[in-house]
Amino acid sequence: MRLFDPRERQTTSGEARVYATFEILHTTVDFLAAGLFIVGSILFFSESTKTAGTWCFLAGSICFALKPTIRLTREVRLASLRHVDRLAEQAPEAPADIFSGRRNGNADHDHGAGGEDHR
Repeated sequence: MRLFDPRERQTTSGEARVYATFEILHTTVDFLAAGLFIVGSILFFSESTKTAGTWCFLAGSICFALKPTIRLTREVRLASLRHVDRLAEQAPEAPADIFSGRRNGNADHDHGAGGEDHR
């Protein structure tokens, strides 16, 4: 499994929420960085606002530096969730069928059309 590729993993609803949250954060920071660079460019036209424009460029650059940090943090968080799921699967007190979809690769393969278990 490769990092950063959601197609390469099975996703639980909790993992999907984490992924979506980090994608929204990443996109927000992207727009913020672009906006700061636009404002900084406009402020740079006047000598009296060049300092403010320079600060906008710096803040925008920090936002751009945050983007890979957000992606890496997302992957570490998702990896920790999968680790917890693996531990939960191995717990002797866990119901046998709670993780059946993850253990066999796909829940659709575990149940027939009537919903009965064919294991």
